[in-house]
Amino acid sequence: MKSILVKLTILASFLVAFAGCNEDDELKDTKVTAVKMLYEPSNGKSVVLQSSASATVYFEWEPAKAEDSGMVLYEVAFDKEGGDFSSPIYRMASDNNGGYNHATISHKQLNKIAGMAGVESAATGKLIWTVFSSKGINDVAAAETRVIEITRLAGFADVPVDVYVTGEASEGGTDLSKASIMKSIAAGEFEVYTKLTAGKSYNFTDAKVGTPRKFYSENGLLKEGTTNSTVAKTGVYRIKLDFNVGSTVYTEVTDMQLFFCPTNSFLFSLPYLANGEWKATSKPITFKQEGWGRDERYKIKMTTINSAGETVEEWWGTPNTDSRPNSSSPASYYYLYPVDNSQWNGKFKFAGEMDMALVDMSVLLQAENPYTHSIVKVGNQ
Repeated sequence: MKSILVKLTILASFLVAFAGCNEDDELKDTKVTAVKMLYEPSNGKSVVLQSSASATVYFEWEPAKAEDSGMVLYEVAFDKEGGDFSSPIYRMASDNNGGYNHATISHKQLNKIAGMAGVESAATGKLIWTVFSSKGINDVAAAETRVIEITRLAGFADVPVDVYVTGEASEGGTDLSKASIMKSIAAGEFEVYTKLTAGKSYNFTDAKVGTPRKFYSENGLLKEGTTNSTVAKTGVYRIKLDFNVGSTVYTEVTDMQLFFCPTNSFLFSLPYLANGEWKATSKPITFKQEGWGRDERYKIKMTTINSAGETVEEWWGTPNTDSRPNSSSPASYYYLYPVDNSQWNGKFKFAGEMDMALVDMSVLLQAENPYTHSIVKVGNQ
């Protein structure tokens, strides 16, 4: 009997719960009032964006009220000037996941929003903003709309992870899958050593498949868009892109030479091949006889022409090599580092077997690996 009563009690509980569910099949949307007044920033406020991660703009408004006196959720919405917020370009929750009547928005986020509104990098444009209040279902637009004027960063809020060079003027041509990847040298900064053909177009992308973002260079500025770039002279260039400040720097590389320290002279030049490689083949190497032995020290000079048209010598060497390499030497022995132009500082040493030999020598300034060089004996003199 007791067992039957327990079962009946449980069944009754289920029936009550089921009835309750039927009564609440449709979730009720508690009404909220529209925000009546916006507080900050003031209407028409002009903001020059800064690249600092801590730079923000504070938005605040009068709280709305809910029918049930409960918590109201808020979203700040942005639209193009002249828009009506029927389809805002951007919406974001206020602070505390939408629970506060204020929002702290970073300059980098505002830079992105202004870009979505069509304001170009480093340009000034106007947006309109307002606030939507809700209980999480149907929202209500504020009674007031304000204008904010934004001067965008010259750089980019959304910096690509990878950057490539592609186009008819590039080494890989118009086949995007053959685009040349650039080397990441610092946060938001990339460089590549590559050949460009004059009079033909090229651009930069953030991927080598699909429909990637595109970037181009214009008067030293890096911009996003489908416009193409060109160079006036066919040559090998070091291209540096800085997405943090939106800049481009082109340096033409006109020569790569092996400098032999004992004779204070250049033994030969290395012609450019492709993909950041300069290579000389079957070149004679003869160490210099000194009273203490055979001197084998060397380094590399790269001759460039900067954006001002000035010829500049750049030297590659090593900061810490004082012994000849051998078959057990690590790959890092040959890594290249910028050094000064003195006769003896920052020098490498040839392996002993290179004396009186014919060698193939390559300088490899490529994105995929540390900058390095190789010397291979291919015969005897």
